[in-house]
Amino acid sequence: MIIESAEFIQSNTQMSKLPEAKLPEYAFIGRSNVGKSSLINTITGKKGLAKISGKPGKTITINHFLINKSWYLVDLPGYGFAKRSKTEREKWDKMLHNYMKKRENLVYTFILLDSRLEPQKIDLGFIDWMADARLPFVLVFTKTDKIGNVSSEKNIAIYKKQLHQNWEELPIIVSTSAISGKGKDDILEIITRQNQQFQAVIQPKSGF
Repeated sequence: MIIESAEFIQSNTQMSKLPEAKLPEYAFIGRSNVGKSSLINTITGKKGLAKISGKPGKTITINHFLINKSWYLVDLPGYGFAKRSKTEREKWDKMLHNYMKKRENLVYTFILLDSRLEPQKIDLGFIDWMADARLPFVLVFTKTDKIGNVSSEKNIAIYKKQLHQNWEELPIIVSTSAISGKGKDDILEIITRQNQQFQAVIQPKSGF
């Protein structure tokens, strides 16, 4: 897939005000400071499309970007760190859970994990929640350029071993680098394939 256009559509916290659910949608989420905005900018080839902040937990809304005028990339609030009140964090959790469970055109959620770290409790908890809710997702390991292929693959192997304790079959896993562009084509290939299936489902049947 070649990204020809990528434009910001809206930031929102209310399900009722999200864009009409006619186009396939792909959400990106991860622990705060996992490199989500950098990866989104690399994938779309649009520097500055997703705002990068030095303050973890800054993204507090559901942000929609229209890609190639045919699908949505959604930047979701990070989890695990936010200098906000308990009430606000609970409100965000409810918002995210409602979005993921009720957004009918949400095809895949890309869960970003820092390849420099061994499995984190909060990440594993979120992955388990997604699995229990039977929501499709892809595991995306970020910042592989920061520690080198050997070290990142070692940590990814630890993740796989951890997941195999409860899973017979692992989800799709992609290793990425926002700097080198590693993994960009893999993610876009997944989206291209799912877009085709999405269109096949909604296209009216022809013939007699």
